[in-house]
Amino acid sequence: MIVRRKTKQIKVGKTHIGSDYPITVQSMVNADSRDHEAVLSQIKSFEKIGCDIIRVAVPDTDAAGIFEKAKLNGVTAPLVADIHFDYKLALAAIKRGADKIRINPGNIGAQWKIKEVVEACKYSGIPIRIGVNSGSVEKRLLEKYKGPTPDALAESALNESDVLEKFGFSDIIISIKSSSVVSMIEAVAKVASESDYPLHIGVTEAGDESDGILKNSVGIGSLLSRGIGDTIRVSLTADPMKEVRAGQKILNSLDLYKKGFIEVISCPTCGRTRIDIAKLVEDFKNRTSDIPTNGKKITVAVMGCAVNGPGEAREADFGIAGGDGYGLFFINGKPIEKTAEDKIVEKLIEETKRFAES
Repeated sequence: MIVRRKTKQIKVGKTHIGSDYPITVQSMVNADSRDHEAVLSQIKSFEKIGCDIIRVAVPDTDAAGIFEKAKLNGVTAPLVADIHFDYKLALAAIKRGADKIRINPGNIGAQWKIKEVVEACKYSGIPIRIGVNSGSVEKRLLEKYKGPTPDALAESALNESDVLEKFGFSDIIISIKSSSVVSMIEAVAKVASESDYPLHIGVTEAGDESDGILKNSVGIGSLLSRGIGDTIRVSLTADPMKEVRAGQKILNSLDLYKKGFIEVISCPTCGRTRIDIAKLVEDFKNRTSDIPTNGKKITVAVMGCAVNGPGEAREADFGIAGGDGYGLFFINGKPIEKTAEDKIVEKLIEETKRFAES
């Protein structure tokens, strides 16, 4: 069992971030922020697949109007305003209903501007996420550490939190990201050891779907396994919906996902296999991605033969073990009946729905 690092508890809309609450999965809208209809559509798609917190870039005051529009259209997921350079955009987003502000205090400018944002957040009761990455470390720290090292990233984040604390503000989440998996892990671990702020973790600029999921799984997973991390984002150069699914899967792999989930376990296949396991798994996953599980975790096994069938997959709720053109259907490791290969997916879907509704 993973014992999580003890942190402050931060409220974001109706959601909480911190060690007393489930780890949340985040993503970010990639539609043009000024196209409110496109942004709203994407936000609703995020909500449908269980994205816990949704971030929206705010490049101008027109974009800030999306927060008000989203609330008027029934959006309940917390919405985060991503702010760079112009403190007035943070003020506009807060006024229009943003649930959290993401800033890098170092690029907002004079401290009186930071204080204005802090005071507005205090008044509205919303937190601030400090975002630091290798491209936003102060020049003096780059000189001190000879580059954006883990120590430089960590010190930058803690310095920025000190600025907010100086203004009497402590509803802070810290995010340190890097395209280097190792640097991210080391920097986050350092901040974790020196503070009790909730931490948002992930590997930024991680690449396309395959490379990005790999890097984030290693980076996020290694920290979570040590009890570090309270909210995550799997950054991908891909459909952002895939970021959410990947984040949910990372949490599920560590028994940290607290919502309903369909988990497929399948064998790597070998010369004994006489059915197309890869196709069966792909078809099943595609056809069950939107099936409601009613908060239940359902484990489905798709195994290649009797060797890797009910015995090795007895912990699954149900599944099939491949024969020659058929699958042996089993429940809790006990064989029930044979199912023709072309009927296997239908059988598994039928059983998935039954488990979800039982």
